[in-house]
Parts: sequence; C-alpha cells; structure tokens
Amino acid sequence: MSKFDPKIYAGLLRVRQAYAFEIGCFLMRFYAYMMNIGTVTMVTLAGYSFFIAGLTSSVIALSTFFISPRVSKLVDQFGQHKVVPAAAAITIAGLAIMLANVVMHGPEWVLFVAAIPMGFMPNPQALARARWTFLIRSGRLGSAAPDLRTMFSYEGVLDDVGFMFSPSISIALASAITPIAGLFAGGVSFVIGVLLLTMSRATEPTPGWGTSDTSEKLQRAQTDQSVRQKSVLRTSSVVRVLFALMFFTGAFFGVFDATTVALAEELGNPNIASIVLIVASCVSMVTGILFGMIHIRIPQYAQLVGASVAIGLAYGSMFLVNSALSLFIMSTIAALFYAPMLITANATCERAVPGSRITEAITWMNAGATCGMAFGPSVSGIIVDNFGAAVSFDFGAVLALAVPVTALLCMRILRRGVTTTYTIAAQSKK
Repeated sequence: MSKFDPKIYAGLLRVRQAYAFEIGCFLMRFYAYMMNIGTVTMVTLAGYSFFIAGLTSSVIALSTFFISPRVSKLVDQFGQHKVVPAAAAITIAGLAIMLANVVMHGPEWVLFVAAIPMGFMPNPQALARARWTFLIRSGRLGSAAPDLRTMFSYEGVLDDVGFMFSPSISIALASAITPIAGLFAGGVSFVIGVLLLTMSRATEPTPGWGTSDTSEKLQRAQTDQSVRQKSVLRTSSVVRVLFALMFFTGAFFGVFDATTVALAEELGNPNIASIVLIVASCVSMVTGILFGMIHIRIPQYAQLVGASVAIGLAYGSMFLVNSALSLFIMSTIAALFYAPMLITANATCERAVPGSRITEAITWMNAGATCGMAFGPSVSGIIVDNFGAAVSFDFGAVLALAVPVTALLCMRILRRGVTTTYTIAAQSKK
C-alpha cells in the first residue's frame, strides 16, 4: 500500500533552476501571511479602535477572496511575467496608501479604500505549485523529475514556516520600532520576491501547456474556448468540493486559534495559547516532511477522503477541551493530520484540472480557506463573549466534523473527476 523513502527530497533539491522562484515565492509568502494580523496590529498601535482595525482586516480578506482568484485566472491565460508584476504593483499601491494614512493618522475611510487594492495580491502558494507542476508534468526535468506529492509536501512545509513566523515578526517590528514597521518590511519582502519570480522566466508555465493531458475531459476543457473563459470554480465540480472542504477547514482552524487564546485568558495564563499553537505548528511541519516521504498506492480521491475523515475526527474532539492539559493533548494529536490534509487537497486539485488552470484552481482552494478563517473566528468571538470558550470549542468541533461529512457525500464526484495519471510521459515511463 505504501513505501517510505527518506531520500525523496533530494530530487527537489537537485532542481537548481527552481531556487530563484522558490526563494521569490517564499519572500512573497511572508507578506501574505502577515497582511491581516499585521494590519490589525498596525492600526491599533497607531491609535485607531479595535473595531476599525478588524473592519480594515475584513475588507482586505473579502477583497482577496473576490479578486485574487481572478488574478490567478489571468496568470493562467497570459503568463506569470505579464500579470504578476501588474497585480503586485496594485497591491503595493494600496499598501503604500494605507501606510501613509497611518503615519499621518488620516481618516478611517482611507484605510478601507486602501484595503481594496491590497486584494490584488498574486497568490504565492499557487504560483510556486504551478511552476513545479509545469516542470514535472511537462517532462522538462526528464527522469530526474521529483514526485509531485513530495513537491506538495515540501510546499506545505514552507507554508507552515511562513504561517508560523511571519505574523510574529510583523508584530515584533510594529511594537519595537513603529506601527508601520511590520507591514513595511513585509512589503519590501514581497517586492523582492516578485522581482525574483518574474526574472525566473525559464521555469514559467507556458499558457495552455496542459493540452498533452491524457484525460479526454481535460482535453475538452482545454479546446473549448467558451469553457476556458469561465471560472474554474464554475466548470470543475472537484474544485467546488475542494473549496467547500477548505472553507470548513479554515473555519474550524480559525475557531481553534481564536478560542485557544480565549481559553488561555479565562485560565489567567495567556502564555498557554502561545505554547499550544507553537507546538502544534512544529508538529504539523514535521508531519508534513514525513508525509512527503511516503509513497501511497491508493487512488487520489480515496487519499483525500481518508485525510478528511482523519482531520475531521481529530479536531472534532474539540468538544472535550475544558482545561489547559486537555487543550494541549488535543491540539498536539490533531496537528498530526493538518499537513497531510493540505498536501492531499493540493495533490487532488492538480489531478482534477488541466495544467493551464492549476494556478486559478489552487487559488480558489486558498480562497475557501481564507473565507472560512474570516467566518469562523467572527462567529466564535460572539460565542465566547456570550457563552465562554467551551461552547466556542463545541462550535469548532461541528465545523471540523463537516469536513469528513462533505468528503463522504461528495466521494462519487471526487472519484469521477480526479484522474489517476497526469502526463503521457509519465505513462510511458511505467
């Protein structure tokens, strides 16, 4: 059923032409992960109310949700080097307006206006995965091509690193230097990352490159121009399922984070939250690394359903949390399944759409998680204020259990829409 290979990451490290775009996307990630929490920190430290800070962050999240997938669609149609710099320039323009307004302590409405263009940010996670998918599936790397699943594991670890460290760096800079220091540093990192990515033309996916896919369904989607002009969320039932799964995943994870902080405050020891979340992040990183070393020989759709059941049951045990010890045990065990879920979901997305739509498809997945992380904590905040942290954990458990329920109900869609192979070249090697 499976095979463990501890040397599997060597294939990724040997692809030297990937170094430039990987570093670029990693730098872009730092800004992406600090954008929302960095905005809240900056706005509140500058003297605005928590309500205004939260509302500004919500406008950024909604703008990203509605605009970023459209940017990725344009990337797939016209190429990264044509779209990414323009979208990045709009993003930085919005950031510059916000920073200037904060420095001058300008009117609150300017913060909301500036937040809208910040949603044009190109999705670095999708851009990096699209390049790797192109290099591997197109045969550019030949027999030295690493395994796609290993690549998704590696990218998942980079996501965890950025998610864990960039918010804390933003908060530290804003607190120690000046309120705008965190987001300013993130903006500089983002610009450097965009430049590195754009200059790395040799690894950029060619628009329409996925026409060699063996699936007749994928070929029809590529040749039918009217279908290609529509959003991949509308044309792919699997992407819609993945969007729903990531929505519930982002929602319960956002509830878990927010309620962990609330429980720590109820217990009178805010440090508990930091310890729990840091340990969970480290466990997730290690699990992601190990998961990438395993070759699993079961259908991709079945892997996704299995991962959904595992993470749903693990985080569904939130209803048992009533103390610091139970919180630590539950979060540490549940963190074992977080990285495998994200890795499997990304791999499933890659098998469900043509290569020329992979950037948009992955961005829609991330948009689902973003939407969930905006919804979950918002509702849990109301629950905590009125009923306490324990009831909020119960709410998170319900959201977590919605993940396996959705996957099981949609298993027929996943089985029908997820291919088992990805290129003619890959078949010829077998």
